[in-house]
Amino acid sequence: MSTAPRTARGTRTRGKLLQAAETVFASVGYHDASIVKITEEADVGLGTFYLYFSGKQEIFDEVVEDLNRRVRHAMTEAAREAGNRLQAERAGFRAFFRFTAEHPALYRIVRQAEFVSPGALRMHYTRIVNGYIEGLKHAQAEGEVRPMDPTVAAWALMGIGELIGMRWVLWDEEGPGPGKAPRPDVPEEVFEEMMQFIERALAPGPGPLTEGTANE
Repeated sequence: MSTAPRTARGTRTRGKLLQAAETVFASVGYHDASIVKITEEADVGLGTFYLYFSGKQEIFDEVVEDLNRRVRHAMTEAAREAGNRLQAERAGFRAFFRFTAEHPALYRIVRQAEFVSPGALRMHYTRIVNGYIEGLKHAQAEGEVRPMDPTVAAWALMGIGELIGMRWVLWDEEGPGPGKAPRPDVPEEVFEEMMQFIERALAPGPGPLTEGTANE
């Protein structure tokens, strides 16, 4: 188990190790990463690592948790000032894409977790979805979005953001392969097309197929 630092200096050192691990895991992958590479990146001694973490698996899980906490915070803070749920969706998605542009390790590390730490993968997505579900339930109670299963809607919305971000933030501008560097942001026309799709799906009122149109 990781050990909580007892001093401000210890907190800073632990933070340096987490940041170094994020860089190493994102650049060379979990299997080629090593504790030596992490400590060299952090510019600390090898023995210092074991004051805070028991091994590579533990610091990997902590990196996933740290990225998850930071991206959720960015999205929540961005949506806080929104006047309604649809505005909150816009603000939250913009914050998510901005975060992934600045921290492309989020995608690379979370996708590694599928194979090296399935529990960390489930934690990452479940924590995001749980907050989403509560937001949708509140919006339904206020009449801001149509009646729907909030759990299904939350997973669907997260999937939209995940893949749009992967295509237009992480991948190269042309072609399906990964680019050499992340795009600075989702193009505005792509963002607007995505949001029109989401807003139509969430908008309060009757669904797209009503009794009156079913037999037309």
